[in-house]
Amino acid sequence: MRVLGVDPGLTRCGVGVVEGVAGRPLTMVGVGVVRTPADAELGLRLVAIEQGIEAWLDEHRPEFVAVERVFSQHNVRTVMGTAQASAVAMLCATRRGIPVALHTPSEVKAAVTGSGRADKAQVGAMVTRLLRLDAPPKPADAADALALAICHIWRAPAQNRLQQAVAQNRLQQAVALHAAKTPNASKGRTA
Repeated sequence: MRVLGVDPGLTRCGVGVVEGVAGRPLTMVGVGVVRTPADAELGLRLVAIEQGIEAWLDEHRPEFVAVERVFSQHNVRTVMGTAQASAVAMLCATRRGIPVALHTPSEVKAAVTGSGRADKAQVGAMVTRLLRLDAPPKPADAADALALAICHIWRAPAQNRLQQAVAQNRLQQAVALHAAKTPNASKGRTA
């Protein structure tokens, strides 16, 4: 499984590609940051992020894109920029038919470090260890993007099984409800 992790941000949008399967050693394929100038017009910054993510999608051809789920912060301006960059990443992937998964920061931290309250240094250290790197990726946005990809690789199989079970349950409920509403349906009709 090849996953592009995206740590959304307007000034620095972390991107990282990890390949592997749960239970086996993972490999970093690429890591970086899509940067935009803080003084540029918002629309131009979003276009730059789109172009950067599209280039990563072209070069690395991931099967999945994992994006950090935007959460409420005290600074509304920061949250808005993060949400806008996140939407661009989701749009780029969806346009290509690549499934997108959203993971919360605490979910990612827990998956990678064992604690949902880990700090950036702990995440960077574990990403370095898990991917057998010489040093933590810099800036922290790049390490966070790799952590998102790792989280998705490790959690996707369980999430997929859960989603399939929920879908199967809903299908069974719909069939039972339909059968209850149409008594003749279960007896079969003859013409």
